[in-house]
Amino acid sequence: MEPQFWRERWAANQIGFHEENFHPMLQRYWDTLAIDQATPVFVPLCGKSKDLVWLRNRGHDVIGIELSEIAVQAFFDENDIRAGQDQYGPFRRYQGAGYTLLSGDIFDLTLDLIDPISAVYDRAALIALPPDMRRKYVQHLQSLSASAAHGLLVTVSYAVDEVSPPPFLVAPEEVRSLYEPWCDVGLLGTGETTVKGAAGRESAYRLIAH
Repeated sequence: MEPQFWRERWAANQIGFHEENFHPMLQRYWDTLAIDQATPVFVPLCGKSKDLVWLRNRGHDVIGIELSEIAVQAFFDENDIRAGQDQYGPFRRYQGAGYTLLSGDIFDLTLDLIDPISAVYDRAALIALPPDMRRKYVQHLQSLSASAAHGLLVTVSYAVDEVSPPPFLVAPEEVRSLYEPWCDVGLLGTGETTVKGAAGRESAYRLIAH
């Protein structure tokens, strides 16, 4: 998906992918990662997700990145959070109340703009990308990550003849192919979900960089 695709979806308010509630797999599995509350959590392609609030409520500073500035502004407005704004390299940066959200392309993010990532929560990034971009994304995430970084990854699966992506189906064997070169990968659990009105399943994985 080209960046303009997502910007246009937000501009047209075509955001059926946005969830109004905390994600159940985040609530169920985050604490199993035993990530210190003082560790900032990086959330790629964060949109205006309520999950950012859940992570902040657990004590983490939250660093998100999102293509659409509409989504970033909406997060702060809808949660009644006052945020300062500035230009930060190629990003428009919004900061307030323990949140730092960068509006721009994740592939423009480099270690001179962010400390090495020690914790990541990915519910919406990997599944938003077509196959040819997923490996590039994972390799870029690796380049930004600290040694022994921990992560929670959520993917979806569904009958391919019932759903037109995005979200993209990401099979367990692809998760392992993408992450095992630099992470220990463990399946935490699966659960039923609905994807664009069709039955699907979500899978939650623990990632530990080695």
